[in-house]
Amino acid sequence: MPHARAWVDAAVRTIEADFRRSADTHLIHVELPFPGIRLYLKDESTHPTGSLKHRLARSLFLYALCNGWIGESTTVVEASSGSTAISEAYFARLLGLPFITVVPATTQEEKIAQIAFHGGRCQLVADGQAISAEAVRLAAQCGGHFMDQFTYAERATDWRGNNNIAESILGQMRDEPDPVPRWIVMSAGTGGTSATLGRFIRYRRLATRLCVVDPEYSVFHAFYRSGDRTLLAARGSRIEGIGRPRVEPSFIPGVIDRMLSVPDAASLAAIRFLERLLGRKCGGSTGTNLIGAVCLIAGMLERGETGSVVTLICDGGERYLNTYYDDAWLAAQGLDLAPWLARLTAFWASGRFDLAED
Repeated sequence: MPHARAWVDAAVRTIEADFRRSADTHLIHVELPFPGIRLYLKDESTHPTGSLKHRLARSLFLYALCNGWIGESTTVVEASSGSTAISEAYFARLLGLPFITVVPATTQEEKIAQIAFHGGRCQLVADGQAISAEAVRLAAQCGGHFMDQFTYAERATDWRGNNNIAESILGQMRDEPDPVPRWIVMSAGTGGTSATLGRFIRYRRLATRLCVVDPEYSVFHAFYRSGDRTLLAARGSRIEGIGRPRVEPSFIPGVIDRMLSVPDAASLAAIRFLERLLGRKCGGSTGTNLIGAVCLIAGMLERGETGSVVTLICDGGERYLNTYYDDAWLAAQGLDLAPWLARLTAFWASGRFDLAED
């Protein structure tokens, strides 16, 4: 219908205009005490909705619009642990569309408040593994569109370029001493970002290798090693935004060069350690990323290699003051950060760090 096409044209123009108003996220150089090795953090917390998921939400909306799945009165429905829903609520409000997200009951109150701030509505479910099924039901009930980030994340973004995160990183690295990173480290939630990074690296024929890090209570690492897509975890990840209790369609193991399984205590110690370096708080997935980067740098030092390592700040820590930065919450979870903080401090002095892989 001409009217429908006109609305879609205007919607795509609105999203593209919003993108042009936003400068690219910063690439932070972290000073290391090891000559010849450089660490960079791509700071995705500076997006308008505060996380890496802003890129995913924009891609998902454009993909759905251009596929004819969303019209001017469509209710958009998602299944999300929080950050993706915040970003999708932002874009739904930008287009004047109603937005509902299904989230686990354990989702941070700060994230739920942010979804509401952008005009979205949350439906909480006790079973974190049931969020997708409930989102399907809700979309059918209201005649809406289920965005389904876990299926479409790996295909909604143009992995060949178009200023995706991989192209952005490599462009910002162009004038650095080691412009082609030896490693890029990424944690997986949907698997969409790691798919984009791995495909782009291969498409551009770069020597860069991709390491994906996985938290506790996630099956991605076990799937990478076994190839068993039927794997299920007994519970959801404590590190919000990454790790999944089932193998999601967007997780593409063939683009990954190495995977590491990271204990949650190590991830959360890492964000405390990073706060000393940056003077700011970051989310738990950033800690998982940092542990992966530290492991790789220690290996490079042991082999006498030089070069650069890039990883991501996925979101800020302000959303986690009542959990990851709360000592009482950590104690209730049985997480002792002290040994890992000591190991990170020792790494900074010696360059040695060992993370036992499962």
